[in-house]
Amino acid sequence: MTRSLARPAAAEAGPRVLVDPRLVAVAGSLCIAFSPIFIALADVSPGTATFFRCALALPILAPLALLEWRRRRRVAVSTGNRPVVLLVGGALLGLDMTLWAESVRAVGAGVSTVVVNAQVVILPVLAFLVLGERVRRTFVLAVPVMLVGVALAGGLVGGSDAASAPAPVRGTVTALIAAVAYAGYLLFVRLGAGPGQRFTPVAIATLGAAVTSFVVGTFWQGVDLAPGWPALGWLITLAIVGQVIGWVLIASALPRLASSTGASILLLQPVGAVLLGALVLAERPGPLQLLGCAVVLGAVAVAARTRAAPPPEPAGEPAVPDDPTDASRT
Repeated sequence: MTRSLARPAAAEAGPRVLVDPRLVAVAGSLCIAFSPIFIALADVSPGTATFFRCALALPILAPLALLEWRRRRRVAVSTGNRPVVLLVGGALLGLDMTLWAESVRAVGAGVSTVVVNAQVVILPVLAFLVLGERVRRTFVLAVPVMLVGVALAGGLVGGSDAASAPAPVRGTVTALIAAVAYAGYLLFVRLGAGPGQRFTPVAIATLGAAVTSFVVGTFWQGVDLAPGWPALGWLITLAIVGQVIGWVLIASALPRLASSTGASILLLQPVGAVLLGALVLAERPGPLQLLGCAVVLGAVAVAARTRAAPPPEPAGEPAVPDDPTDASRT
């Protein structure tokens, strides 16, 4: 049986926070929605974007993880090989973010972010194959609907409807592979994270992601260790806003929200990415692509609410009390 890791963390929350958790969750979702925008503005190779995103976030995440470890060390149970499991999960996360960064360049910030949300459907399939978890019939019915939406959103249907995207087919395929890697990351985090842990799994997984992105990026389009300005400025902003602040805000808010409320707020991330892509980057998805985005988001919303068992709290991603992987892209 799986268990939600968000409930114990909520019990340890400490002093009552007066700020409405819905507002905090919205702020965190908007921070994460800016991530593909910052990647596009940095205009660097996928490996460069992912490596700097992780490497620049570690000096902030590591002290937070250390404080969490000190606070919990008297009651923490043995973790066995969990750090190794988290590092393996982080390696998949690095692959995911590197491929996603390429997808942002190929098909656009908004559409790529929507397509990557296929991980919400892929994760339960992996859990069924690896752990034998049962999924409901309504979830199975949502899968083909989502695939149709992905084809529309990625411009694989309609031809000229996606003419503004440099490489819609490549971008859609890389986004789908990224979604599979991201779902694998969430599964490893489920096996490796201790009860109530937040920052420790995030820091360990981010370290693994930094290593993977550097290795993969070195052999695929290269990693520029001196990207210069203004690219470095956008990467610093990406690490702080999209990688750290967004996680902290959402992870602190969603355990105090109902699952349905949290899931609805988290859908602001891909929707926000589409809108920000249009406003900031002048991306113009065609009517069929916008329809595909709506279909994907609808299928994701249905899939997230029809699982037979609650999935894990994703390290490095926002957590919802009963449906943590409703968290969209980072």
